[in-house]
Amino acid sequence: MTNGQAITDGDASPAQPVVRKIGMADLKDALAGGFADFNAMPTHLIFLCIIYPIVTLIAARVYAGYDVLPLVFPLLAGYTIIGPLVATGMYELSRRREQGLDTSRMHAFDVFRSPSIGAIATLGAGLMVVYFAWLGPAWAIYVLTFGSAVPTSILGFVDQVFTTAAGWTLIIVGGGVGFLFATVAFTLSVVSFPMLLDRDVGLVTAVQTSIRAVLANPITMGMWGFIIAATLFIGAVPVFIGLAVALPVIGHAAWHLYRKVVAY
Repeated sequence: MTNGQAITDGDASPAQPVVRKIGMADLKDALAGGFADFNAMPTHLIFLCIIYPIVTLIAARVYAGYDVLPLVFPLLAGYTIIGPLVATGMYELSRRREQGLDTSRMHAFDVFRSPSIGAIATLGAGLMVVYFAWLGPAWAIYVLTFGSAVPTSILGFVDQVFTTAAGWTLIIVGGGVGFLFATVAFTLSVVSFPMLLDRDVGLVTAVQTSIRAVLANPITMGMWGFIIAATLFIGAVPVFIGLAVALPVIGHAAWHLYRKVVAY
């Protein structure tokens, strides 16, 4: 399958993926699989995750003209939007471990040699568009609630957000709008990225299957989205350092969830 075929939907096989119904026990199993993969392959996963918060912070600083503090919440929410793209290396390592192949750190970059790299890059670019599209309304909501003044300290900003009516308006409205952006990104990508690595399918089929998986399991997938958001938030609290553990565990778990949801 060529990259062009992967982008346009050049499936080699007429058999279409079957979407299974899953439950909370499957989420527990997927998380257990994620922890097991992380324990078996910890060092290179930490290496992969170190650059993730750095790149995201730089992007936010540039976007905000170096006034990053009001975009802390959108920045954290952004992890749920672009996380599936960053986790592709972990999907590949979980796939290799599942097949009994070598899982040394450099194999995480085998993604770049995948026949589906064109489709993966296209879908990743789409998630980046959603991410930056979210930052615009996030800044607009902040300006509408607090004005254009930028807080001078983290403690002052936290106090402003949690102890004022404007702050709670920011939390509720911003959270609601961010939820919509995150839901779109989650629905398009929760299954599609691992499927493109695992099977000879096109981008259209992968995205359609991801949408079908969410529609077939709305409550379970909603809980999975909550688990992702909560885990990444907790990991981001200690100056983003916890993401070096949170992101790989969730990435590996997402691979195991894909294997439970999609059948051929």
